[in-house]
Amino acid sequence: MALNIIFAGTPEFAAEHLQTLINSEHNVVAVYSQPDRPAGRGRKLVASPVKALALEHDIAVYQPVNFKSEEAVAELAALNADLMVVVAYGLILPQVVLDAPKLGCINVHASLLPRWRGAAPIHRSLLAGDGKTGVTIMQMDKGLDTGDMLVKVECDILPTDTSEVLHDRLISIGGPALIEACQQLEAGTARPEKQDDSLANYAHKLEKSEGLIDWYESAEAICRKIRGLTPWPGAYSQWQGDNVRIHQARALEAPNGKTPGTIVAMSKAGIEVATLHGTVLIETLQMPGKKAMSATDVLNARKAQFEAHPLFGDQNSEVSE
Repeated sequence: MALNIIFAGTPEFAAEHLQTLINSEHNVVAVYSQPDRPAGRGRKLVASPVKALALEHDIAVYQPVNFKSEEAVAELAALNADLMVVVAYGLILPQVVLDAPKLGCINVHASLLPRWRGAAPIHRSLLAGDGKTGVTIMQMDKGLDTGDMLVKVECDILPTDTSEVLHDRLISIGGPALIEACQQLEAGTARPEKQDDSLANYAHKLEKSEGLIDWYESAEAICRKIRGLTPWPGAYSQWQGDNVRIHQARALEAPNGKTPGTIVAMSKAGIEVATLHGTVLIETLQMPGKKAMSATDVLNARKAQFEAHPLFGDQNSEVSE
């Protein structure tokens, strides 16, 4: 038997899960998404990926600023849904909303709960150096990602994964997990599992300032930052008073004895920079006002400049001409 489902979500990760439901036997009766936001140079209002997909399929879209008004709550309740599926919606749902659908509300969370609760679990798993992650389908309660778990699927985090690559991998396993949870709830076979709160960490929302590289960290930690913050907000280092964005790099174990931030070698392989432990081989970078380029191409144009100023970080202001 098909379920009548309300879907609530905003970004691309959510839209892919909405597509999974649209392709299933279940009936998406309405979609909730955050209000349109200004974007681009013209600052025109732009619909979220979830709203855009819903409109493509002639699904009714609701965009309340919040659920503090009785009207917004009554509107949702009137949909008389069996289930509400929430994926990266971005709004807190009060208990009255959580209780409105017959089977309650479930959430698709991009972490093996309770490992990373909160806004940025994909990025935090990479920054922390986790070896695996996954998707958890949980029943929602009034807490932040604290509800009972219905379905968990895991995947490895590879040494070359960026947040973008991992994001797409989690989408591929999250869709089937969502359908499995819906089937369990429909059949009455779900076996909710409590979370162990002692194992929980909070995945704070990302700030642009986190992208600044501290060369006094280890090469491994710096490369995790580069991968974890690619494509957004991006990892960067100061060089000659400008911010140079680093898109791709590898950690090397080679001891160097140099001040962290010092360029120790330049070759076709890239720009090798000293850290507190090991070196970072920069393979792709973006100079101010330019597109991302291979280190080889950058060196072809700027090698003499790097030779004259071989230090990344705040110390560069002390390097003489």
